[in-house]
Amino acid sequence: MTSAVTNVKDSNSRELYRKALDGEWLSVEEGVWLYENAPTAELMHLANRRRQMVKPGRKVTWIIDRNLNTTNVCVANCKFCNFFRVPGHPDAYITDRETYRVKIAETIRYGGEQLLLQGGHHPELGLEFYTRIFREIKEDFPNVKLHALGPPEIHHIAELGGHSYEHVLRSLVDAGMDSLPGAGAEILIDRVRAIISTGKCNSQEWLDVMRAAHQLNITTSATMMFGHIETIQERFEHLALLRQVQSEKPEGAKGFIAFIPWTFQDVDTTLKKIRRAKNDTTGEEYIRMIALCRLFLPNIENIQASWLTVGKAVAQVCLEAGANDWGSIMIEENVVSAAGAPHRFTSTSIQQAIREAGFEPQLRNQQYEDRELPADIEEQVINY
Repeated sequence: MTSAVTNVKDSNSRELYRKALDGEWLSVEEGVWLYENAPTAELMHLANRRRQMVKPGRKVTWIIDRNLNTTNVCVANCKFCNFFRVPGHPDAYITDRETYRVKIAETIRYGGEQLLLQGGHHPELGLEFYTRIFREIKEDFPNVKLHALGPPEIHHIAELGGHSYEHVLRSLVDAGMDSLPGAGAEILIDRVRAIISTGKCNSQEWLDVMRAAHQLNITTSATMMFGHIETIQERFEHLALLRQVQSEKPEGAKGFIAFIPWTFQDVDTTLKKIRRAKNDTTGEEYIRMIALCRLFLPNIENIQASWLTVGKAVAQVCLEAGANDWGSIMIEENVVSAAGAPHRFTSTSIQQAIREAGFEPQLRNQQYEDRELPADIEEQVINY
């Protein structure tokens, strides 16, 4: 009996491994089957082989940027977020121009050329507010790249002003936006979103913002926050939706240039308190998901390991499991850290970590083009 079951599993595994290695689309059911049955070592080996087909060699890319927040005022009511404040809260703020100047100048001294600019869903800040901010930043720092907002914010701005997604995106690009992050995806299943982020755009709206961005040839990324109340099947349904949208992008557009899966951080979150959702994703589970993301998303070129949420050691193993990007040193990050993510890197230590894992660090920009590391940058001080 055991031998017969093993033979069936081996036969099924070989066929699914072949499909994945050839870049064929695995079904949601096949992804779940691999998650539940395939040995970790085999998934890692297969994902690494697939990675070498897409991104050959031993280079691992990374970037220097800063996560700066436009405002912490938000009405999205995400149950996993400790960062936001309701309108009128004494700790509420809107970042002013002088603060941008100081923090961007510091980022440039640290070797950065990009600002990851995001914030809350402020009920009174519409399109005019964001275009003004972008223009002011570009006036002060013409060479700084704005990797800005995300689909939920685009949807929020469109709703406030009665605009189409296309109009909002065109206006923001005209004002200086260079690329659109894949923020706010969490899990693109409305059952989940109705519980964890009741005030955000729904799954279809998130995907439609990205479709509009790709039609305008705006480079985007995609994310997944997992390890809370979602099922394993819902994770793969999420991946299948991203893969489909990527397949629809115009020829020549980059679309989703990267995919970043990260784990739910639970410290003091409402989601933990009222739904008993815990951050109990193991290192092995994260490595398996990285490998399966590489195999399940053959049309997304870059897979990033989220060192911020899983730490150095697990992220290093992910480099042998399909990941080819380490992400940013994150000179500043306020949202995920507020829920308990403790890990930090400098320009020196991030390169050391990549080398320790047996790879060659390569500084990049948001378009995944190689950058030379500036010769005279300051090393930021980490405050734990």
